[in-house]
Amino acid sequence: MKEITMLIKEANSEMDIQEIEYVLNDLGGVERVLIDPDDGELKIEYNDQQISKERIAITLQQHDFHIM
Repeated sequence: MKEITMLIKEANSEMDIQEIEYVLNDLGGVERVLIDPDDGELKIEYNDQQISKERIAITLQQHDFHIM
C-alpha cells in the first residue's frame, strides 16, 4: 500500500471535506482518506496495483478541487 499527501485549496469546509471523502472513497483502490481542515492537507492510502496517484489527482481536478 502506498500513501500520498496533497494540499487541497477547498479542504477547509465540512461540506467540501465530505465531498472529497465521498469522491475518493468511491474510487477502487483507495483504502483511506484523511483530511486536515486547518491546512487542507489530504493524505490518501491506496493500492497502487488498482489505481495510480495520477488518476487520484485527475479525479479531484475533475470535481473542481484545486491541488496546490
